[in-house]
Amino acid sequence: MSRPAPLHLIPLGGLSEIGMNLMIYEYDGQMIVIDCGIAFPTSETLGVDLIIPDIQFLVEHRQQVLAFVLTHGHEDHIGALPYIWPQIGCPIYGTDMTLGLVEHRLREHQLHTQAKMVHVDYRRPFQIGPFNICYIRVTHSIVQAAALAITTALGTVIHTGDFNIDHTPKNGVGTDLFRLAHYGEQGVLALLSDSTNVTVAGNTRSEQIIEKCLDNILAEATGLVVVTTFASNLHRLQTVIEAAERCGRKVAMVGRSMLTYMQIARSLGLIKLPADSVIDIKAVDYLPREKLLLLSTGSQGENNSAMVRITNDEQRNVRLQAGDTVVFSSAFIPGNETTIWSLINMLNSKGVSVKHYYAQRDIHVSGHAPQEDLKLMLALTRPRFFMPIHGELRHLNMHRQLAHEMGIDLQHSLVATNGDYVELDGHSIRIVDHVPHGRVFVDGKGVGDVGDVVLRDRKHLSEDGIVVVVMVIEKESGHLLERPELLTRGVVYEDESQDLLEDAKMAVEEAFDLGPKALDFNEDEDVGIDDLAVRALRRFFKKRLGRRPVVLPLVMEM
Repeated sequence: MSRPAPLHLIPLGGLSEIGMNLMIYEYDGQMIVIDCGIAFPTSETLGVDLIIPDIQFLVEHRQQVLAFVLTHGHEDHIGALPYIWPQIGCPIYGTDMTLGLVEHRLREHQLHTQAKMVHVDYRRPFQIGPFNICYIRVTHSIVQAAALAITTALGTVIHTGDFNIDHTPKNGVGTDLFRLAHYGEQGVLALLSDSTNVTVAGNTRSEQIIEKCLDNILAEATGLVVVTTFASNLHRLQTVIEAAERCGRKVAMVGRSMLTYMQIARSLGLIKLPADSVIDIKAVDYLPREKLLLLSTGSQGENNSAMVRITNDEQRNVRLQAGDTVVFSSAFIPGNETTIWSLINMLNSKGVSVKHYYAQRDIHVSGHAPQEDLKLMLALTRPRFFMPIHGELRHLNMHRQLAHEMGIDLQHSLVATNGDYVELDGHSIRIVDHVPHGRVFVDGKGVGDVGDVVLRDRKHLSEDGIVVVVMVIEKESGHLLERPELLTRGVVYEDESQDLLEDAKMAVEEAFDLGPKALDFNEDEDVGIDDLAVRALRRFFKKRLGRRPVVLPLVMEM
């Protein structure tokens, strides 16, 4: 009897980073793609809207790709589909809520009628080529999240997706520990497990603790209350709305994404709201402030988010006053701390009372498993091999060590990063090759047209500004017919720096008089008029101001 073919695991995103999750499973020449997410821009990706995985490898093998299989509906797991799916064109599998969110995203790109979407149920295995897949219910900070049991002739791999283990969740339906244990009894070849919260000790705290915390805050609040949280956390939204009803407040929602999530969830019957508890934001003027609670997006201080607009008095129908209360019912995502603290300081300057996770821990519960939950996942599934996913290198390495403490031999575990071609053959797990990978920047309507060179130029402009030099020259002789004109942005304030700019013009004129040698050009270099002006101005501003502005020459021939 021939041995089964090896299984290959190919991450193109989500390993050695937070977000942009995309994992390829390849068996016997056929592939499925688990999740297809985005990463959000940082201070280093100036002006970029989104970051998606580079799928060159996937496009080259598109004929082998059978399906996208989605674990849940967060943007870091589905957000790249409008940009990537058109290049592959295969069916998309997911739970009702996940596909509802996917359809909304595809509709924004006029793709919703083209994609075949297949609804799946928990505990009901289905076949995609050589892959038998079963969805396993897990708790997370979005409804209808799933772990996947992916079975081939080689064995079963458990791919957890994002999860925690909340034993008393809001909807009363917890992580399916029985199904996980069932696969553990049958024998799990490998476990690929979420590493996001591996640095946090202990167990998941119940979402129910937030009810008591909110009740106490609302009982003390005398003015308007604003609660900002993730729009995708429907259980949190329901908890806030129910708390508002108990204290006699009506709820208005602010933020497009929150309205979208709520609309999809209500259409699927996934959220139940008290009658007449939610009102339109346009109706808030007719209620006393002490009878109103606003649910807002923007808990991470995102530019132009509802919470930022409210803070800046730019949101219609809403004006914060001294004595109002703002509740940040979320943790601070790493990288957003400075922005959020700045927002909180602005609120404090208005006399607003601010409640947040780092002063009142019971206001938020993470959707990711801390150490004891990760250990329980290992104990239930009892995998022969282990590979940590979803995290930076420090998370992956720490999770591998945690698995070792739970009895997984280090020879049977592996830390992979994006682009690694991992082979699992039943006897070993190892990296056998590497495939093209990377990041593609989405900026406005452009996808991939902004690269590292453009970002470097943007960074340069943001730090040192730009100088435009306009020169009118005689076409035949190349002599200046008029004095150069200078326009600066981000370098100096022109009205107060006329003497400096006059000296800069003289530096350009001297460069024309002295020629290339005076500016240290090589004799064999083909030096144009614009080259002389650029080098002269770069030297001038470096010497006088210690700055290196971008110099843009404009030459007009007469």
